[in-house]
Amino acid sequence: MENHIHTSHKQVLNRLSRIEGHVAAVRRMVAEGRDCPDVLVQMAAIRKAMDNTAKLILKDHMEHCLVHTAGGEDQTEVLKKLQKALDRYMG
Repeated sequence: MENHIHTSHKQVLNRLSRIEGHVAAVRRMVAEGRDCPDVLVQMAAIRKAMDNTAKLILKDHMEHCLVHTAGGEDQTEVLKKLQKALDRYMG
């Protein structure tokens, strides 16, 4: 695996930190016996935040990683790796 810093590296880390805090808050809600609809609304917000973070990572990947590898690496292999990652993410 390659290690490299993406353009949106700091934004992704900040978003993930906020998501962590939100998950902890939902855990507290469950522990406190909060109403299920309230918990589900918060879980939907977490899912949306995760999806938006994934979009940011994908955008960065398309704009930088694919462009840089297109000249050197086999483009078919690059696209296969991307498709595999998307398949795993989308389940």
